[in-house]
Amino acid sequence: MSRNQNLVPQAREALNRFKMEAANEVGVNLKQGYNGDLTSRQAGSIGGQMVKKMIESYENNMK
Repeated sequence: MSRNQNLVPQAREALNRFKMEAANEVGVNLKQGYNGDLTSRQAGSIGGQMVKKMIESYENNMK
């Protein structure tokens, strides 16, 4: 399986919204489509924010 395939294809739009929200929170101007002009730092901050929010959500659901 390719790393870029979602296990649940219907989740693609929700993941895109989540990514845009995370980018906005860390101050990165993410646009629809190609974003290859981002620096590694910018891309990493978006991914890090997404992971942080996923961990927070998981921890809140454990309570």
